[in-house]
Amino acid sequence: MKVTDVETFLVNPIFQPAVGQAFVLKHWLLVKVVTDEGIEGWGECYTQDDRDRSIEQHVHELKRYLIGRDPFNIKHFTSLVYNDFAIRRGSMDLYCALSGVEQAMWDIVGKKLGASVYNLLGGACRDKIRVYANGWYRGAKTPEEHAEKASAMVKRGFSAIKFDLFHGPWRSYVNKKDEQMAVENVRAVRDAVGPDVDILVDVVRRLSPMHAIRVSHALEEFKLFWYEEPVPCENIAALAEVRRQTRIPVVTGEALYTKADFRDVFEQRAADIINPDVCNCGGILELKEIAAMAEPNYVAVAPHNFNSTTMGLAATIQVSACIPNFLITEYFIYFEKTGQAVSVNPFKVEDGYIKLPTSPGLGLELKEEELLKLPYQQSSPRSLRHYNEEDP
Repeated sequence: MKVTDVETFLVNPIFQPAVGQAFVLKHWLLVKVVTDEGIEGWGECYTQDDRDRSIEQHVHELKRYLIGRDPFNIKHFTSLVYNDFAIRRGSMDLYCALSGVEQAMWDIVGKKLGASVYNLLGGACRDKIRVYANGWYRGAKTPEEHAEKASAMVKRGFSAIKFDLFHGPWRSYVNKKDEQMAVENVRAVRDAVGPDVDILVDVVRRLSPMHAIRVSHALEEFKLFWYEEPVPCENIAALAEVRRQTRIPVVTGEALYTKADFRDVFEQRAADIINPDVCNCGGILELKEIAAMAEPNYVAVAPHNFNSTTMGLAATIQVSACIPNFLITEYFIYFEKTGQAVSVNPFKVEDGYIKLPTSPGLGLELKEEELLKLPYQQSSPRSLRHYNEEDP
Protein backbone atom coordinates (compact mmCIF):
# COMPACT_ATOMS: atom_id res chain seq x y z
CA MET A 1 0.00 0.00 0.00
CA LYS A 2 1.23 3.49 -0.90
CA VAL A 3 -0.07 6.98 -0.19
CA THR A 4 -1.19 8.78 -3.36
CA ASP A 5 -2.51 12.10 -2.06
CA VAL A 6 -3.17 14.27 1.01
CA GLU A 7 -6.19 16.59 0.96
CA THR A 8 -7.34 19.28 3.39
CA PHE A 9 -10.74 20.70 4.33
CA LEU A 10 -10.64 24.03 6.17
CA VAL A 11 -14.21 24.66 7.29
CA ASN A 12 -16.06 27.16 9.46
CA PRO A 13 -18.56 25.38 11.70
CA ILE A 14 -20.13 28.48 13.26
CA PHE A 15 -21.29 31.78 11.79
CA GLN A 16 -22.41 34.53 14.16
CA PRO A 17 -23.20 38.15 13.30
CA ALA A 18 -20.88 40.57 15.05
CA VAL A 19 -20.24 44.17 14.10
CA GLY A 20 -21.86 43.67 10.72
CA GLN A 21 -19.84 40.64 9.72
CA ALA A 22 -19.77 36.89 10.25
CA PHE A 23 -17.81 36.09 13.38
CA VAL A 24 -15.47 33.14 13.13
CA LEU A 25 -15.02 31.39 16.44
CA LYS A 26 -12.68 28.68 15.19
CA HIS A 27 -12.12 26.74 12.00
CA TRP A 28 -11.72 23.00 11.72
CA LEU A 29 -8.84 21.68 9.62
CA LEU A 30 -9.58 18.12 8.53
CA VAL A 31 -7.04 16.00 6.65
CA LYS A 32 -7.70 13.09 4.30
CA VAL A 33 -4.89 10.74 3.26
CA VAL A 34 -5.60 8.65 0.14
CA THR A 35 -3.94 5.35 -0.79
CA ASP A 36 -3.57 3.31 -3.98
CA GLU A 37 -5.79 0.59 -2.48
CA GLY A 38 -8.73 2.94 -2.12
CA ILE A 39 -8.49 3.08 1.68
CA GLU A 40 -8.74 6.65 3.00
CA GLY A 41 -7.81 7.92 6.42
CA TRP A 42 -9.03 11.03 8.23
CA GLY A 43 -7.37 13.20 10.85
CA GLU A 44 -7.64 16.68 12.31
CA CYS A 45 -5.20 19.50 12.99
CA TYR A 46 -5.64 21.92 15.86
CA THR A 47 -6.33 25.44 14.58
CA GLN A 48 -6.07 28.93 15.95
CA ASP A 49 -7.40 32.22 14.61
CA ASP A 50 -5.06 33.84 12.08
CA ARG A 51 -2.83 30.73 11.88
CA ASP A 52 -5.22 28.16 10.43
CA ARG A 53 -4.19 28.74 6.82
CA SER A 54 -0.52 28.54 7.69
CA ILE A 55 -1.19 25.21 9.40
CA GLU A 56 -3.02 24.03 6.30
CA GLN A 57 -0.02 25.02 4.18
CA HIS A 58 2.22 22.98 6.46
CA VAL A 59 0.06 19.93 5.73
CA HIS A 60 0.53 20.41 2.00
CA GLU A 61 4.28 20.88 2.43
CA LEU A 62 4.43 17.56 4.27
CA LYS A 63 2.94 15.70 1.29
CA ARG A 64 6.31 15.03 -0.28
CA TYR A 65 7.36 13.12 2.85
CA LEU A 66 4.36 10.82 2.54
CA ILE A 67 3.26 10.35 -1.08
CA GLY A 68 4.64 7.10 -2.46
CA ARG A 69 5.36 5.77 1.02
CA ASP A 70 3.74 3.08 3.14
CA PRO A 71 1.19 4.60 5.60
CA PHE A 72 2.06 1.87 8.12
CA ASN A 73 5.44 3.50 8.79
CA ILE A 74 4.02 6.11 11.15
CA LYS A 75 6.96 6.52 13.52
CA HIS A 76 9.40 6.83 10.64
CA PHE A 77 7.24 9.54 9.07
CA THR A 78 6.98 11.64 12.23
CA SER A 79 10.71 11.33 12.90
CA LEU A 80 11.51 12.30 9.31
CA VAL A 81 9.31 15.38 9.53
CA TYR A 82 11.02 16.59 12.69
CA ASN A 83 14.58 15.80 11.61
CA ASP A 84 14.46 16.62 7.90
CA PHE A 85 11.54 18.99 7.26
CA ALA A 86 11.80 20.99 10.50
CA ILE A 87 15.55 20.47 10.97
CA ARG A 88 14.78 19.90 14.65
CA ARG A 89 13.08 23.28 15.08
CA GLY A 90 9.48 22.70 16.13
CA SER A 91 6.53 25.09 16.18
CA MET A 92 2.81 25.06 16.89
CA ASP A 93 2.02 25.15 13.16
CA LEU A 94 4.29 22.20 12.43
CA TYR A 95 2.97 19.97 15.22
CA CYS A 96 -0.65 20.78 14.40
CA ALA A 97 -0.11 19.77 10.77
CA LEU A 98 1.86 16.67 11.73
CA SER A 99 -0.81 15.58 14.22
CA GLY A 100 -3.61 15.60 11.65
CA VAL A 101 -1.64 13.61 9.10
CA GLU A 102 -0.46 11.13 11.74
CA GLN A 103 -4.04 10.45 12.86
CA ALA A 104 -5.08 9.80 9.26
CA MET A 105 -2.29 7.25 8.92
CA TRP A 106 -3.56 5.39 12.00
CA ASP A 107 -7.06 5.47 10.52
CA ILE A 108 -5.74 3.80 7.36
CA VAL A 109 -3.80 1.17 9.31
CA GLY A 110 -6.84 0.30 11.40
CA LYS A 111 -9.09 0.01 8.36
CA LYS A 112 -6.56 -2.15 6.53
CA LEU A 113 -6.26 -4.53 9.49
CA GLY A 114 -9.93 -4.39 10.44
CA ALA A 115 -9.15 -3.17 13.96
CA SER A 116 -9.87 -0.17 16.14
CA VAL A 117 -6.78 1.95 16.73
CA TYR A 118 -6.97 1.42 20.50
CA ASN A 119 -6.59 -2.31 19.93
CA LEU A 120 -3.45 -1.63 17.91
CA LEU A 121 -2.07 0.43 20.81
CA GLY A 122 -2.41 -2.27 23.46
CA GLY A 123 -6.14 -2.62 23.93
CA ALA A 124 -8.79 -0.81 25.93
CA CYS A 125 -8.51 -0.03 29.66
CA ARG A 126 -12.20 1.05 29.71
CA ASP A 127 -15.29 0.69 27.55
CA LYS A 128 -16.44 4.29 27.72
CA ILE A 129 -14.82 7.71 27.95
CA ARG A 130 -15.89 10.34 30.45
CA VAL A 131 -16.26 13.84 28.98
CA TYR A 132 -16.78 17.30 30.42
CA ALA A 133 -18.88 19.95 28.73
CA ASN A 134 -17.22 23.15 27.55
CA GLY A 135 -18.53 26.08 25.53
CA TRP A 136 -21.93 25.94 27.24
CA TYR A 137 -21.51 29.34 28.91
CA ARG A 138 -21.16 31.47 25.76
CA GLY A 139 -23.23 34.63 26.13
CA ALA A 140 -23.47 34.35 29.93
CA LYS A 141 -22.50 37.65 31.55
CA THR A 142 -23.92 37.37 35.05
CA PRO A 143 -23.68 34.76 37.79
CA GLU A 144 -27.36 34.00 37.27
CA GLU A 145 -26.85 33.34 33.56
CA HIS A 146 -23.88 31.08 34.29
CA ALA A 147 -25.97 29.16 36.81
CA GLU A 148 -28.86 28.71 34.37
CA LYS A 149 -26.64 27.46 31.56
CA ALA A 150 -24.71 25.15 33.92
CA SER A 151 -27.95 23.61 35.14
CA ALA A 152 -28.93 22.89 31.54
CA MET A 153 -25.74 20.86 31.06
CA VAL A 154 -26.41 18.81 34.18
CA LYS A 155 -29.94 18.11 32.93
CA ARG A 156 -28.34 16.77 29.75
CA GLY A 157 -26.44 14.25 31.83
CA PHE A 158 -23.00 15.85 32.15
CA SER A 159 -21.39 15.32 35.54
CA ALA A 160 -18.47 17.67 34.78
CA ILE A 161 -18.47 21.17 33.26
CA LYS A 162 -15.71 23.67 32.49
CA PHE A 163 -15.67 27.39 31.88
CA ASP A 164 -13.21 30.29 31.54
CA LEU A 165 -12.77 32.52 34.58
CA PHE A 166 -11.73 35.65 32.71
CA HIS A 167 -12.44 37.30 29.35
CA GLY A 168 -11.38 40.44 27.52
CA PRO A 169 -7.88 41.76 26.85
CA TRP A 170 -4.93 39.54 27.72
CA ARG A 171 -2.89 40.70 30.69
CA SER A 172 -0.74 39.19 33.43
CA TYR A 173 -2.79 40.49 36.33
CA VAL A 174 -6.42 40.54 37.43
CA ASN A 175 -8.16 43.53 39.00
CA LYS A 176 -10.47 43.28 41.99
CA LYS A 177 -13.63 43.71 39.93
CA ASP A 178 -12.79 40.85 37.56
CA GLU A 179 -11.63 38.64 40.42
CA GLN A 180 -14.84 39.18 42.34
CA MET A 181 -16.93 38.47 39.25
CA ALA A 182 -15.02 35.21 38.68
CA VAL A 183 -15.64 34.14 42.27
CA GLU A 184 -19.34 34.98 42.08
CA ASN A 185 -19.73 33.08 38.80
CA VAL A 186 -18.15 29.98 40.35
CA ARG A 187 -20.28 30.37 43.47
CA ALA A 188 -23.46 30.60 41.40
CA VAL A 189 -22.54 27.56 39.33
CA ARG A 190 -21.70 25.50 42.42
CA ASP A 191 -24.98 26.46 44.09
CA ALA A 192 -26.89 25.59 40.92
CA VAL A 193 -25.35 22.18 40.18
CA GLY A 194 -24.81 20.96 43.73
CA PRO A 195 -21.79 19.28 45.36
CA ASP A 196 -21.65 16.16 43.19
CA VAL A 197 -20.99 17.80 39.81
CA ASP A 198 -17.34 18.45 38.99
CA ILE A 199 -16.53 22.07 38.15
CA LEU A 200 -13.38 22.78 36.12
CA VAL A 201 -12.09 26.33 35.61
CA ASP A 202 -9.64 27.62 32.99
CA VAL A 203 -7.45 30.71 33.27
CA VAL A 204 -5.99 30.27 29.74
CA ARG A 205 -2.42 31.29 30.66
CA ARG A 206 -3.49 34.80 31.66
CA LEU A 207 -1.93 35.51 35.06
CA SER A 208 1.34 35.98 36.88
CA PRO A 209 2.04 33.60 39.78
CA MET A 210 1.10 36.22 42.39
CA HIS A 211 -2.36 36.81 40.93
CA ALA A 212 -2.92 33.15 40.07
CA ILE A 213 -2.24 32.14 43.67
CA ARG A 214 -4.52 34.83 45.07
CA VAL A 215 -7.37 33.80 42.76
CA SER A 216 -6.93 30.12 43.62
CA HIS A 217 -7.21 30.87 47.34
CA ALA A 218 -10.48 32.70 46.71
CA LEU A 219 -11.82 29.64 44.85
CA GLU A 220 -10.74 26.85 47.19
CA GLU A 221 -14.03 26.81 49.12
CA PHE A 222 -15.90 25.61 46.02
CA LYS A 223 -14.06 22.26 45.85
CA LEU A 224 -13.07 22.60 42.18
CA PHE A 225 -12.04 19.61 40.09
CA TRP A 226 -9.13 21.55 38.63
CA TYR A 227 -7.45 24.91 37.99
CA GLU A 228 -6.26 24.99 34.38
CA GLU A 229 -3.28 26.91 33.03
CA PRO A 230 -3.10 29.64 35.68
CA VAL A 231 0.14 31.04 34.22
CA PRO A 232 1.89 30.95 30.82
CA CYS A 233 3.24 27.48 30.18
CA GLU A 234 6.69 28.55 28.97
CA ASN A 235 7.75 29.17 32.57
CA ILE A 236 7.36 25.80 34.27
CA ALA A 237 8.97 27.06 37.48
CA ALA A 238 6.22 29.69 37.78
CA LEU A 239 3.59 26.99 37.32
CA ALA A 240 5.24 24.87 40.01
CA GLU A 241 5.17 27.87 42.35
CA VAL A 242 1.40 28.15 41.89
CA ARG A 243 0.89 24.41 42.45
CA ARG A 244 2.82 24.49 45.72
CA GLN A 245 0.55 27.22 47.07
CA THR A 246 -2.93 26.00 46.14
CA ARG A 247 -5.08 23.06 47.18
CA ILE A 248 -6.82 22.91 43.79
CA PRO A 249 -5.33 20.41 41.30
CA VAL A 250 -3.29 22.30 38.69
CA VAL A 251 -3.47 21.48 34.96
CA THR A 252 -1.22 22.32 32.04
CA GLY A 253 -0.36 20.92 28.62
CA GLU A 254 -2.60 22.17 25.82
CA ALA A 255 0.11 24.53 24.58
CA LEU A 256 2.98 22.07 25.04
CA TYR A 257 4.07 19.91 22.13
CA THR A 258 5.83 16.53 22.06
CA LYS A 259 7.44 14.60 24.90
CA ALA A 260 10.29 17.10 25.18
CA ASP A 261 8.01 19.93 26.30
CA PHE A 262 6.47 17.82 29.07
CA ARG A 263 9.75 16.68 30.61
CA ASP A 264 10.17 19.79 32.78
CA VAL A 265 6.55 19.58 33.95
CA PHE A 266 7.24 16.17 35.47
CA GLU A 267 10.74 16.96 36.74
CA GLN A 268 9.56 20.10 38.56
CA ARG A 269 6.32 18.54 39.84
CA ALA A 270 4.49 21.46 38.25
CA ALA A 271 1.09 19.87 37.58
CA ASP A 272 -1.28 17.29 39.00
CA ILE A 273 -2.93 16.71 35.65
CA ILE A 274 -1.75 17.26 32.07
CA ASN A 275 -4.02 17.99 29.10
CA PRO A 276 -2.06 17.47 25.87
CA ASP A 277 -4.10 17.81 22.68
CA VAL A 278 -3.91 14.95 20.16
CA CYS A 279 -4.38 17.48 17.36
CA ASN A 280 -1.30 19.52 18.23
CA CYS A 281 1.07 17.47 20.43
CA GLY A 282 2.30 15.33 17.53
CA GLY A 283 -0.56 12.88 17.14
CA ILE A 284 -1.91 9.66 18.60
CA LEU A 285 1.36 7.89 19.33
CA GLU A 286 2.96 11.00 20.77
CA LEU A 287 0.05 11.49 23.16
CA LYS A 288 0.28 7.88 24.26
CA GLU A 289 4.00 8.28 24.92
CA ILE A 290 3.43 11.51 26.87
CA ALA A 291 0.85 9.68 28.98
CA ALA A 292 3.39 6.92 29.60
CA MET A 293 5.85 9.53 30.89
CA ALA A 294 3.16 10.92 33.18
CA GLU A 295 2.23 7.54 34.66
CA PRO A 296 5.35 6.89 36.83
CA ASN A 297 5.22 10.53 37.91
CA TYR A 298 1.68 9.98 39.30
CA VAL A 299 0.20 12.57 36.94
CA ALA A 300 -3.25 12.04 35.43
CA VAL A 301 -4.01 12.69 31.75
CA ALA A 302 -7.09 14.60 30.62
CA PRO A 303 -6.70 15.26 26.88
CA HIS A 304 -7.54 18.75 25.70
CA ASN A 305 -9.89 18.79 22.72
CA PHE A 306 -10.72 22.27 21.45
CA ASN A 307 -11.28 20.66 18.07
CA SER A 308 -14.34 19.37 16.28
CA THR A 309 -16.62 16.69 17.68
CA THR A 310 -15.55 14.60 14.67
CA MET A 311 -11.98 13.43 13.96
CA GLY A 312 -10.28 15.29 16.81
CA LEU A 313 -12.70 13.69 19.23
CA ALA A 314 -12.35 10.32 17.50
CA ALA A 315 -8.55 10.35 17.88
CA THR A 316 -8.86 11.51 21.49
CA ILE A 317 -11.21 8.63 22.30
CA GLN A 318 -8.85 6.06 20.78
CA VAL A 319 -5.90 7.21 22.90
CA SER A 320 -7.99 7.73 26.03
CA ALA A 321 -9.20 4.15 25.79
CA CYS A 322 -5.74 2.62 26.15
CA ILE A 323 -3.93 4.79 28.72
CA PRO A 324 -4.33 3.66 32.35
CA ASN A 325 -3.88 7.15 33.84
CA PHE A 326 -6.71 8.70 31.79
CA LEU A 327 -9.02 10.99 33.79
CA ILE A 328 -11.52 12.83 31.55
CA THR A 329 -11.60 14.63 28.19
CA GLU A 330 -13.20 17.68 26.61
CA TYR A 331 -16.43 17.99 24.62
CA PHE A 332 -17.42 21.30 23.02
CA ILE A 333 -21.16 21.83 23.06
CA TYR A 334 -21.31 24.46 20.33
CA PHE A 335 -19.57 22.17 17.81
CA GLU A 336 -22.01 19.34 18.42
CA LYS A 337 -24.67 20.22 15.85
CA THR A 338 -22.23 20.66 12.98
CA GLY A 339 -20.28 17.58 14.00
CA GLN A 340 -23.43 15.49 13.76
CA ALA A 341 -24.30 16.99 10.37
CA VAL A 342 -20.94 16.15 8.76
CA SER A 343 -20.50 12.68 10.32
CA VAL A 344 -21.83 9.41 8.96
CA ASN A 345 -21.90 7.84 12.43
CA PRO A 346 -21.62 10.71 14.96
CA PHE A 347 -20.60 10.17 18.56
CA LYS A 348 -23.30 10.35 21.24
CA VAL A 349 -22.83 11.56 24.80
CA GLU A 350 -24.87 9.49 27.25
CA ASP A 351 -24.82 10.38 30.95
CA GLY A 352 -21.52 12.19 30.48
CA TYR A 353 -19.76 9.34 28.65
CA ILE A 354 -19.03 8.29 25.07
CA LYS A 355 -18.92 4.56 24.35
CA LEU A 356 -15.87 3.24 22.53
CA PRO A 357 -16.48 2.75 18.80
CA THR A 358 -15.90 -0.77 17.51
CA SER A 359 -15.51 -0.08 13.78
CA PRO A 360 -12.00 -0.18 12.26
CA GLY A 361 -9.62 2.75 12.37
CA LEU A 362 -10.69 5.84 14.29
CA GLY A 363 -14.31 4.72 14.22
CA LEU A 364 -15.80 7.68 12.35
CA GLU A 365 -16.48 8.63 8.74
CA LEU A 366 -17.17 12.10 7.31
CA LYS A 367 -19.44 13.46 4.59
CA GLU A 368 -17.25 15.47 2.23
CA GLU A 369 -20.22 17.11 0.54
CA GLU A 370 -21.29 18.56 3.90
CA LEU A 371 -17.79 19.85 4.68
CA LEU A 372 -17.79 21.78 1.42
CA LYS A 373 -20.87 23.69 2.59
CA LEU A 374 -18.84 25.28 5.40
CA PRO A 375 -16.29 27.51 3.65
CA TYR A 376 -13.39 29.27 5.34
CA GLN A 377 -14.04 32.87 6.36
CA GLN A 378 -11.39 35.12 7.80
CA SER A 379 -12.17 36.83 11.10
CA SER A 380 -11.01 40.19 12.38
CA PRO A 381 -7.72 40.11 14.33
CA ARG A 382 -8.26 39.16 17.96
CA SER A 383 -6.37 42.20 19.21
CA LEU A 384 -8.66 44.59 17.33
CA ARG A 385 -11.71 43.10 19.02
CA HIS A 386 -10.43 44.48 22.34
CA TYR A 387 -8.70 47.62 21.01
CA ASN A 388 -11.30 50.06 22.34
CA GLU A 389 -12.06 48.19 25.55
CA GLU A 390 -11.18 49.95 28.75
CA ASP A 391 -8.73 48.22 31.03
CA PRO A 392 -10.15 49.18 34.45
